[in-house]
Amino acid sequence: MRWQNAAAAGLLILAIAGCQTDATDGVVRTNEPSKGDVTAFGDAFDGLKTVSDVEYYASDQAVAEAKNQFRAENYGNAGALFYKATQLAPNDGVAWLGLAACSDRIRRFDLADRAYGRAFKLIGGTPEYYNNVGYSYLLRGKLQDARTNFLKAYELAPKDPTVANNLKLLASSVQNVER
Repeated sequence: MRWQNAAAAGLLILAIAGCQTDATDGVVRTNEPSKGDVTAFGDAFDGLKTVSDVEYYASDQAVAEAKNQFRAENYGNAGALFYKATQLAPNDGVAWLGLAACSDRIRRFDLADRAYGRAFKLIGGTPEYYNNVGYSYLLRGKLQDARTNFLKAYELAPKDPTVANNLKLLASSVQNVER
């Protein structure tokens, strides 16, 4: 029984020795190099990324696939994938913005408005946000609202070619009214 207790204590000491606590945040990290440690090849770990440095979100793959579907003009598929991304990571503003854009393209403006509202809470008034909302209003035929949002996007990103193109599209929409 004594040797079992000694073995358990030894394993506990090894486990604790393998962990490091960063004095700044108090989080226990395992398998991260200490300052001055070297790799098996003799070079320093400085500048190498460890797993804790990598930013990965559960929604990344769904967002990437959704963007591909959107570019291919498969808006229903893209919308389903963006919706999946919002379920995997409810605080992913990019996924909500993508869902709103897909909803616009399939003319589900009620869903688009809800998704834009959620996106705004998460990412705020970015040029992409105002540009997308402006395009949504353009699709609805609300040209004054479209102009207001495109101009907000232009103020934030005056050199963005997408915003400039949408302003030109709006100008041509005003001049070429079709009934």
